[in-house]
Amino acid sequence: MKIIVAIKQVPERDAPVRIDPAGTWIEESSLQFALNESDAYALEEALQLKEKHGGEVAVVSAGPERVGSTIREALAKGADRAVHILCDDLHSRDALGVARLLAAAIKPEQPDLVLSGLQSEDLGLGQTGVIVAELLGLPHATLILNVEKTETGVKVKRELEEGWFQSVELPLPAALSIQSGGNKLRYATLMGIKRAKTKEVRILTAAELGADSAPVVRMERIALPTKQKSTQMLDGSPKEAAAALLEKLKFEARVL
Repeated sequence: MKIIVAIKQVPERDAPVRIDPAGTWIEESSLQFALNESDAYALEEALQLKEKHGGEVAVVSAGPERVGSTIREALAKGADRAVHILCDDLHSRDALGVARLLAAAIKPEQPDLVLSGLQSEDLGLGQTGVIVAELLGLPHATLILNVEKTETGVKVKRELEEGWFQSVELPLPAALSIQSGGNKLRYATLMGIKRAKTKEVRILTAAELGADSAPVVRMERIALPTKQKSTQMLDGSPKEAAAALLEKLKFEARVL
């Protein structure tokens, strides 16, 4: 089984975020970066399938030169090789633009499975994996917690709302968006880190892939959340106040 995993490098969760002078993106110069969480689960799912059924796992990632450290991490965990789409303007590309880059790199590989994380931790659009599937003409399913190989394709477990799950069978080749939490993530071993240094990393550019295009969606401005405080006094009896509080939590705060 040949599996391609699309991974993304994102700022670490606890990294202090500052807006750049143009107000269109964040200052990246002082940030630490890491592998996107749901992409890590996609990689783990791919590695487990390889261990059970054999084959090859390759990762593909787009971004500037610093993305190489995240690619090496994936190789150290067990991926066989990688494709790095060298792209310094990834943050200015919309989900369709990023998906076009990934699809152009993946298509010649003719994989049995294309796995991606459900969404990225920086933008959280949750669209790229779905668009890649459409561009490649592959059947697709999202919110995947588990993948099983069958005689005719794969059987997947999807996480729905309120504790419900769904089992779906898809033919191969297929593309799947993996949800976080389906497996226990592995750490890179010392031997894996040493081996990663000798594994193939193919460098491509957007121009070589013919995937340059004007974005359909442009990010005009970003801003940090405004801190707000407010106090409301609820009148009436304790029973009436409790009922009013419940209404506000449901329909105003939307936490229930």
